[in-house]
Amino acid sequence: MKILVIGLNHKSAPVAIREKLACSTEEIGRALACLKRMFCEAEFVLLSTCNRLELYCACSRVGGAADEDLAGFLSDFKGVPLCEFRPFLYVHNDADAVRHLLTVASSLDSMVVGEAQIIAQVKESYRLACAAKSTGKILNRLFHCAFATSKRVYTTTSISTGRVSVAGVAIELAMQLFANISLAKIVVIGAGEMGELLVQHLLKVGGKDITVINRSYDRALSMASRYGIGARTWEELWGQLARANIVIGSAAVQDYLFKKDSFQKMMDRRRAGSLLVIDIAVPRNFDPSVNEIDCVYLYSVDDLSDVVEQNRKARCEDVAKSMGIIHESVADFMDWFRARDIGPLIGQMKEKFSQISHNELQHFFVGARQEASCREMMEIMLNRVVNKLLHCVIKNVNVVAKENGASEAARLVDSIVRQADEIRMETRCNKKDAGH
Repeated sequence: MKILVIGLNHKSAPVAIREKLACSTEEIGRALACLKRMFCEAEFVLLSTCNRLELYCACSRVGGAADEDLAGFLSDFKGVPLCEFRPFLYVHNDADAVRHLLTVASSLDSMVVGEAQIIAQVKESYRLACAAKSTGKILNRLFHCAFATSKRVYTTTSISTGRVSVAGVAIELAMQLFANISLAKIVVIGAGEMGELLVQHLLKVGGKDITVINRSYDRALSMASRYGIGARTWEELWGQLARANIVIGSAAVQDYLFKKDSFQKMMDRRRAGSLLVIDIAVPRNFDPSVNEIDCVYLYSVDDLSDVVEQNRKARCEDVAKSMGIIHESVADFMDWFRARDIGPLIGQMKEKFSQISHNELQHFFVGARQEASCREMMEIMLNRVVNKLLHCVIKNVNVVAKENGASEAARLVDSIVRQADEIRMETRCNKKDAGH
């Protein structure tokens, strides 16, 4: 078996590419179902966030899914020509794939190192895979290893302190660009998890005039009541933008909400001066050409890089400590993963030992001893001896696997199996000779 991950993220691909491949919850379910039909023996988990799309797979090394197969699937499923995104894809195999997932789950591969949202997103992707029945023994263990590693990183380092979310960094950017945020009229588009994080950060830095607008007015109203802010209907969106100083887009949509021409008309009518727009949604809420309009300053999620870099430098020690934790977890997982290939050989060894003990009993209980009353007790005793010897052998095999690798341990077990088979055959031959 092999483990591989194929994907792209904010470091390998621009947002213009990422938004084309982003998958909704419903699309993830359909994609996993399609993959299971195509590769019925393989396991899959699909992770899609604003900063990454990654497909994790566990399958046979011979005849299983290859990275080109999975890249082609993503192209067909999303209707995006492979040539458009192939240069941005990365592929990791086995230990590298395990290390990548653990790094992602621990937020070390995030745009904002230490952000807490990614582990919830990884858990949700795994939940969807379980619901689609596309996981199995290998990915189940791998993802639970990722959850445990992430928890250890967060509880033993201070990596999650400070502004550690894209929402927090967006507000930090707004504070750098807007002199007094407490005087600004702020409109937040979207009342989902990211929208709620934005409101929380805005209130912390002194934002007072905050309005949330969402397609579902009830959801916007619910959020507004929890935080003591304003809520408006979707139909009032343009009117609110015309009076805003800061607009932050976080709505989950598949196409731009705002195009240049319509936005220009709104700007021509407004009297509120310059407008700061921060678009942290993927796919984006604002057409990039909106930035060409006079007095509009549009920043996408990829434009937060300067603030992100400051965040990364401040956490260098925590990153180093976290990577040490991840290294240990990867080693433990790979010990288990490689040992899986030894399992069938261990089974063969147990079977050969059992056959040898059975043959020896048969050889002993012949003639006058054939009806001896102690036969049952001797059989129980012999099985105990064989099991104890097996336990010693398996324990030493595990030591060899840990110190010298699974392949060396497999060679050792294979050698024992062959020798045991020779002994078994000798015992059978001796029994036949005795019978004659």
